[in-house]
Amino acid sequence: MSTITKLTGAEFDAMVQRGAFDCIGPKKVELIHGELRFMNPASPIHDDLIDYLTRWSVRATEKDAANVRVQCGFLCDDHRPEPDILWLKPRRYGRVRPTAQDVLLLIEVADSSLKSDLGEKGDIYAAAGVLEYWVVDVNSARIHVMFQSDGQTFRKIEIVVAPSPLSPRCLPTAILDTRELFEVL
Repeated sequence: MSTITKLTGAEFDAMVQRGAFDCIGPKKVELIHGELRFMNPASPIHDDLIDYLTRWSVRATEKDAANVRVQCGFLCDDHRPEPDILWLKPRRYGRVRPTAQDVLLLIEVADSSLKSDLGEKGDIYAAAGVLEYWVVDVNSARIHVMFQSDGQTFRKIEIVVAPSPLSPRCLPTAILDTRELFEVL
């Protein structure tokens, strides 16, 4: 007989602290619904869009507006996701992981993960209180913008297509040029 064990966030954190995942090499792992989820290697377009969004994020924010983190984890209730880009409240997080309450904007770039990013992860982020969540849909060249959580899901969803500009609600002066973002597709 086999048994499946689900992990808590605290158990996952302790495993990370002890180096339990050091032997898996460059693979990335997330804890979602108590399950270890290994993420697919990124495609060139996925990497390119993350690079573009990272450069835009850093240029668009000042040090007292937001901290920008790329493919780093945060505490999201009992989940440990590692989104592509996080805009966090400006402070140092050297001894603690940021929490969902620290997140000003969360961005996922989705090519093979679109269904999960729009569904399961969107619900996780909404339940945790993330203020604004963008899913960059590689295959359809559009951005799903989600905000106003009701504690379970995002009540407001807008779809932005190029060339319409897009700005996060936390910093309306940070204007993303969607035409330029998607010009490589």
